[in-house]
Amino acid sequence: MTSFYTKINTPDWVKNAVFYQIFPDRFSRSIPTEQKWLLNIPLEDWNTTPTFHGYKGGNLWGIIEKLDYLQDLGINAIYLNPIFTSASNHRYHTLDYYQIDPLLGGEEAFTNLLKEAHHRKIKLILDGTFNHASRGFYFFNDILENGQNSPWLDWFKITGWPISPYDNSRPANYASWCDLRALPEFNTNNSGVREYIMRIGEYWIKRGADGWRLDSADYIKTPGFWQEFRERIKAINPEAYIVGEIPMNATEWLDGTQFDGVSSLPFLNATTAFIVGDRQVKGHFAEYAPPPPADAAKYGEEINQLLQLYPWEIQLTQLNGINNHDTARLIDVAGGDRPSLYLATLLLFTFPGAPCIYYGDEVGLTGGYDPDCRKGFPDKEEWNQDILEYHRQLIKLRHNYAALKIGEYQTLFAQGQVYIFARILLKEVLIIAVNAGNETAEVSIQTSWRSQPHQVLLTYGYGTVNWNNEAAQPSLNFTLTPRSGLILG
Repeated sequence: MTSFYTKINTPDWVKNAVFYQIFPDRFSRSIPTEQKWLLNIPLEDWNTTPTFHGYKGGNLWGIIEKLDYLQDLGINAIYLNPIFTSASNHRYHTLDYYQIDPLLGGEEAFTNLLKEAHHRKIKLILDGTFNHASRGFYFFNDILENGQNSPWLDWFKITGWPISPYDNSRPANYASWCDLRALPEFNTNNSGVREYIMRIGEYWIKRGADGWRLDSADYIKTPGFWQEFRERIKAINPEAYIVGEIPMNATEWLDGTQFDGVSSLPFLNATTAFIVGDRQVKGHFAEYAPPPPADAAKYGEEINQLLQLYPWEIQLTQLNGINNHDTARLIDVAGGDRPSLYLATLLLFTFPGAPCIYYGDEVGLTGGYDPDCRKGFPDKEEWNQDILEYHRQLIKLRHNYAALKIGEYQTLFAQGQVYIFARILLKEVLIIAVNAGNETAEVSIQTSWRSQPHQVLLTYGYGTVNWNNEAAQPSLNFTLTPRSGLILG
């Protein structure tokens, strides 16, 4: 299947990782004595509905305080949304790629976070926005001050004069991400820009970061750019994880010379369509709108097409999730239907690739489209303990069974609202069955495993399963309760 690809090498640790995505301004807030001044600034109330431009003051010190919680949950990798200085609460408007935002605790907090995370054997992945910077970025600001006399003109895509970074009534006269004039695009064809970005990538890996998540990676079209980025990062740390944000088909980036994986939408969309179905709440922006409902056959078709797109070595290091900082939380998409969250999470943790929990999902945090999906992490008394325990059990299973991490994926049954598949690694076979329908389902599937005992072990979930090896072709007979799933080991 992969004969036309170059030799694929991806970080082994990612195959064993359970990621936790943190939006730093909203996860946790703690201030050491010497930085108490950070509390003497206007901040939104932690528990109120977030706004597009308000800060709640979450920081890296707060993340450090919650590392024990994450370790106890079973998390062994953290993906941080941007932490560099920025004039936005999400920090995708980078002002300085070499400085940690002071509101997050600055250099001291980052150094301590790296130390404490690595002490707990937790990897730390940084978010790099290299397609564009902000209009406050020094090199672009020099253009605003000096116009055509600026030495940095060719670092950006200036199309005319005068440029207009704030006045929407006039043409911007420079290229920007999605025509947002706050985000001027780099001219990555310029050798100086290219070298500048490469050195940023190298700098933070040398500092101890374990990899990069690359924002809007498909927007950079310069030939050889990401190949060089990979070579230079891997020269410093061959086990560094390089994952691109490519929304849909990423074949051209996943040839073994660029990314180890992508954080994409196909798994999220297919799982939402099947599990949430017609419970979906509409009204989101088109690019993140919930897909139309799908039955098990459609789900199986889309999942298997996805698994055929890329080399298997890369399938095992994809970064998968059921929602993120750009989407409404799945429980909100499903109109508050908790079984939708349970079943989607079950499919996430049994699918090839590294599962990634978006902060707060594990305690039942809700949220609609941006900025509502970026609420403050709730106080402990507001945690949903049932949802938390569900996550704990699935994370434990993921860590305990190698087949769930690197085993072959094989669809066994896909009819109506019932989907059954297996993860197989040598003699370790796990069977996962999901009934996304509202009625009890009776399903029988033939197997080739004659040596199984008369009773199979229900490792996790709800339902009953009997194994019949008396017939010419052995079979597994499932009784699946409505809106439930199980794992057989």
